[in-house]
Amino acid sequence: MPALTLYDYFRSSAAYRVRIALRLKGLSYDQIPIHLVRNCGEHLSEAYRAINPQRRVPALAVGEEILIQSPAILEWLEETFPEPSLLPSDPFARAHCRAITSIVACDIHPLNNTGTIKYLRQNLGCDQPTIDAWYAHWIRQGFEAIETMIEPKPFALGDTVTLADLFIVPQVFNARRFSVPLDAFPKIVAVADACATLPAFRDAAPANQPDAE
Repeated sequence: MPALTLYDYFRSSAAYRVRIALRLKGLSYDQIPIHLVRNCGEHLSEAYRAINPQRRVPALAVGEEILIQSPAILEWLEETFPEPSLLPSDPFARAHCRAITSIVACDIHPLNNTGTIKYLRQNLGCDQPTIDAWYAHWIRQGFEAIETMIEPKPFALGDTVTLADLFIVPQVFNARRFSVPLDAFPKIVAVADACATLPAFRDAAPANQPDAE
């Protein structure tokens, strides 16, 4: 198996998902931090563009191959290292799992990521309270749907971790970081609390990364 190298940023929720999966599957990997703020954003450098043409994190180097976009990386990990599986065995449960991941990856995260917030501030002249309201709105809208789709037992879709948990936990971290109230989402909070008991989730947490500030 070629060496794995993760181009990472400790607060990136997309990179956080991949870190959890790598640890759950017991895979060793090197980390290369790509700071999204320092030096006007290290991800915008030409050197990093040669690695990831989209200039985002994460990117996973597998030998000479470079994989980008966390959903694609997670699917590759699942197909290449199927144990422990992060997808339910039942086809309907798999579809529900992927729906939850899509709510986070397609409907919440793109509207709240660093590039979007930077555009709101610099190009549209939004002040911080307006940006905070924007951020909270999209988290609440996505979480309202997810809250109805899960039954913590103790994880999002039963007694084993699935990709749904890997997407929920980083988004809960983001919500707490930006002081978005979570009182209306007790099931989501319960899932995050259950995952926090597992070493893979604890080790992958932003505070435990080598570039944490």
